[in-house]
Amino acid sequence: MIVIGLTGSIGMGKSTTAKMFVDEGVPVNDADAVVHDLYRTDAVAPVGEAFPGTVKDGIIDRPELSRQLAAAPEKFRQLEAIVHPLVRRREVEFLAHQREAGMDLVLLDIPLLFEVKGEDRVDVIVVVTCDPQIQRERVLARPGMTEEKLAMILSRQMPDAEKRQRADFLVDTGLGMEAARARVHQIVTRLRTEGIPTDHA
Repeated sequence: MIVIGLTGSIGMGKSTTAKMFVDEGVPVNDADAVVHDLYRTDAVAPVGEAFPGTVKDGIIDRPELSRQLAAAPEKFRQLEAIVHPLVRRREVEFLAHQREAGMDLVLLDIPLLFEVKGEDRVDVIVVVTCDPQIQRERVLARPGMTEEKLAMILSRQMPDAEKRQRADFLVDTGLGMEAARARVHQIVTRLRTEGIPTDHA
């Protein structure tokens, strides 16, 4: 079973690209979706203890957590120390289940793949990218997003240029959705016919 790691900076179109892999019959484990679920289940008690005032109605209040992190960015490490092991446990369960089901390809959608040194957990890396201006326009169009928030997010992410250099495959969503879909199909077909590439494409 080949494990694909999908990553890309904010606003690059990673979630849309992940859905394209699902359309190709590739099961996807979405780290962001797992975190959302953990903030309603296993992470509630430890996060609530570390960040007082973030638990409301039995779940983590994400806007309040974001507010506290914006006020004290050094606490990101504390949050990651709680959440990352829980995410990893879910990931291991997902991979075991898919291997049991006999899947040939699976995809781990990990926004901070390089930042959390996750390269060893995957066989190939697909980086979703686009022109920086397109990225900026997409992100600033989101509700509640500001220049300051975007700057803080980007400061925690590896530069796109470096991610591109470390990729096995690139999907450029700036070329349009049909081009991205065709590229995903090409990547899946190649992995299914040739296996893990020895070169970078």
